[in-house]
Amino acid sequence: MPADLDLLENIGRRIGIALENARHYQRQRQVAATMQRYLLPQLPQLTGVEMTARYIPAPDASHVGGDWYDAFPLPNGDTALVVGDVVGHDLEAAAGMAQLRNMLHAYTWAQDGPPHHTVQRLDQAMGHITDVSMATLVLARLETAPSGGRALNWTNAGHPPPLLLNPAGRTRFLGDSKGILLGTCGTRPRPQGHVHLHPGTTILFYTDVLIESRRQPMDAGLQR
Repeated sequence: MPADLDLLENIGRRIGIALENARHYQRQRQVAATMQRYLLPQLPQLTGVEMTARYIPAPDASHVGGDWYDAFPLPNGDTALVVGDVVGHDLEAAAGMAQLRNMLHAYTWAQDGPPHHTVQRLDQAMGHITDVSMATLVLARLETAPSGGRALNWTNAGHPPPLLLNPAGRTRFLGDSKGILLGTCGTRPRPQGHVHLHPGTTILFYTDVLIESRRQPMDAGLQR
């Protein structure tokens, strides 16, 4: 009957749309997985220092966003540590993150200067060289202290503060060097923090997805 044919044609069209959407979703996942494998760094091997990282992709269709981390040796023997987040949760944010990550990597390698100077120059150049409008990050240098052991110098551009766990099990946030996020065209000098690391100290770098939730305020996430 004509009515049955119309119904079957309508069902066929809907099935075709669903299959095309599934193929499009699979292509997005493949692109995202390739980008993720390319962008995640290999952590350096340091004598007396243990590093580990955990990266969980976003649950949306693209499976990527603007979060990233990095760690790499510097010419003078220090080690750079980075965690950051470009505003956005899509492939565009991931592409901007790749631009910013590569710029910061190059600036940090080429300039034997403190982290706050490097981030200040990155902020000045970001709007002219990248498509990133706003981002947060922590840039730190892990150094060998003159008195022995290790020291950490860092600057924070609007990012959640790193968490320090000392050998006795006490914790505190490294929040005394927090400046404004990148992309706000600020001209004020960026602050820098310094801490001596005793043997057995742990430092946690993270992004806001670890502490933010629709079910709890940020302060509760930080306390947890």
